[in-house]
Amino acid sequence: MIVKSLEHLNSLSQKVADKLNKNDCIFLIGEIGVGKTTFTRYLINHLQEKNGEKITEVLSPTFNLLYEYDLKTIKIMHYDLYRIKDEQELKHLGIFLDKKDTIKIIEWPQLINIPLTDKLEIHLDYVKNEKEREIKFIGSDRWKFLNEL
Repeated sequence: MIVKSLEHLNSLSQKVADKLNKNDCIFLIGEIGVGKTTFTRYLINHLQEKNGEKITEVLSPTFNLLYEYDLKTIKIMHYDLYRIKDEQELKHLGIFLDKKDTIKIIEWPQLINIPLTDKLEIHLDYVKNEKEREIKFIGSDRWKFLNEL
C-alpha cells in the first residue's frame, strides 16, 4: 500500500494502536528517515489521547536506545537498535525479560532471532515520489485487515 501523506500515516498508526494488546511487539523495518519514528509518535500519541493522558513528545531513541511511556493501563517501550551491532549487545538490553503488560516498539529489529507470537512487522520503503512511502504489514490473522485498507 502507498502512504500518500502524514495524515494517511497517522490514520494507519491509529488503526494499529486500536488493535494492540498487552505484550504485543511491533517491529519497524526500513531505511533511515523513512518514517519509523513518525509512525511510532502517532501511535503513542493516539494511545495517550485515548487514555485521557497528556500528549508527550515522542523522540527517536537512537542515542538512548530506549524511551518508556507509562500510560494508565500499559507501558510502552520504544527501542531503537540501530547502534546495536551483535547479539551479545542485544542480550544485555533484556528486551524480552519478564516485561508483562508492556507493548514493545522496536526500530531496527534485525538482530532479534527469537520467535514471537504477538508480533507485527511494519515495513516502510521509499518510493519515487519523495513524499510517499510504501508500507507493508506482516503479522498474524489479527493484522490482515491492515493490508486491505
